[in-house]
Amino acid sequence: MSLADLRNDYGRLTLDERDLDPDPIRQFDRWFAEALAADVAEANAMTLATASPEGRPSARIVLLRGCDARGFSFFTNHDSRKGRELDANPHAALVFYWRELERQVRVEGTVVLVPADESDAYFRSRPFGSRVGAWASAQSQVLSSREALESQFRAIEAKYSSGEVPRPVNWGGYCVVPETIEFWQGRPSRLHDRLRYRKISEGGWTVERLNP
Repeated sequence: MSLADLRNDYGRLTLDERDLDPDPIRQFDRWFAEALAADVAEANAMTLATASPEGRPSARIVLLRGCDARGFSFFTNHDSRKGRELDANPHAALVFYWRELERQVRVEGTVVLVPADESDAYFRSRPFGSRVGAWASAQSQVLSSREALESQFRAIEAKYSSGEVPRPVNWGGYCVVPETIEFWQGRPSRLHDRLRYRKISEGGWTVERLNP
């Protein structure tokens, strides 16, 4: 089978302007709840795209850890590639893909740091091994060997054997403050529904239908 033969013709659902919530965050919450109800695996997994100051893009999968009126939040090492790029160029794009519902959500906006107390609270909620791993890994840096990483993990694990692991100062949350949010619903013959919210004022949005 060739790559040209790998295609699906979508047709499960539709998306109409009359069905949209005026607030895109509430609309996202509705779709996210439907993704959970449909047993979408890791429905909070999203592609995060960042770019260097020179415009060179990079993308990876991260997990959504918060969604409220401010925007979409995730947590990571600030010294990682994405952290360094966001520090120099605080703009990002997110994509959620829920295959079971033939849906995508695309978000574009500016990025701000999550308050330290929120980063502290989320870090404390993580499993012990994940908290140790945040200390053990110099994320995105060249690593001499797997053994070196595991040795560092064991050393940190022993240091914090009491279970109380403080949050590293270079680890915390980011919030993508949306400027546009697009809801994409697969339709037959590639005539997909694409409805985009575009911010026009503080708290104000306009909805536009896009060609598929």
